[in-house]
Amino acid sequence: MADHSEVAYTTADGNDYKEHEQTYLLFLALAKWGVIIVAAILILMAYFLVH
Repeated sequence: MADHSEVAYTTADGNDYKEHEQTYLLFLALAKWGVIIVAAILILMAYFLVH
């Protein structure tokens, strides 16, 4: 039987973990600002369309 004690992606050549982390951080930042912008639009719509 094959030995599965070691995870392949941790030993594979060519993985750029720094780039993966930067991409993930960019995704989190865009998601955060997207939620903030949508919330601001909804608040402004509620204020101006009701009053």
